[in-house]
Amino acid sequence: MPALLYAVFFYWYTDFSGPLSDTEIDQFVATMKANGSDPEVIAFIERFARQDSGRQILMVNNIDMNDNPPDVEGAEPGESGSDLMGRYMEYMMPALLTRASHPVFMGSAVYPAMDLVGIEGAENWDQAALFRYRSRRALLEIVANPAFSGKHHFKTAALDKTIAYPTEIQLYLGDPRLLLGLILVAVTALIDNFRISRRAS
Repeated sequence: MPALLYAVFFYWYTDFSGPLSDTEIDQFVATMKANGSDPEVIAFIERFARQDSGRQILMVNNIDMNDNPPDVEGAEPGESGSDLMGRYMEYMMPALLTRASHPVFMGSAVYPAMDLVGIEGAENWDQAALFRYRSRRALLEIVANPAFSGKHHFKTAALDKTIAYPTEIQLYLGDPRLLLGLILVAVTALIDNFRISRRAS
């Protein structure tokens, strides 16, 4: 049973489809054009897609919230940056979780940048976050969805500044596939030891 549970989770959590095909990329590009996305954004995303390795990615986010965001269409007047970000995440969180993608780490900054080279105006941040995407395919499924363009302006208004870039993982000790495997092995060993001790008694 533990082996079956792990196999089901591993299959769901891992994208076995390989790198994005030309057909898939063309479909994403066509969808973004139909959504009215900016041509420069489309070209940027297309280059990202055509470099796909098929592996999972972690999106690194540095976040500086807007203390006085403007009123935004679709939101109540006077909503805070956190309120607007919450509206954005109303779309993002279900879209992430249904694609085996999720937050890995979120935290609040406790001091200005302690090491800063070659960047002006980046001393202060409010938060940092890592988001895991099962693959670039999962990321494109999210950003090419028309619902994304209808929510992304909430994020833009909520932030004073941000930096977000994707990374491919070389070391990731928090991978749930590793953690679940270790937990199942440990639990199975404990159950087996308990059964053996019961028989011996």
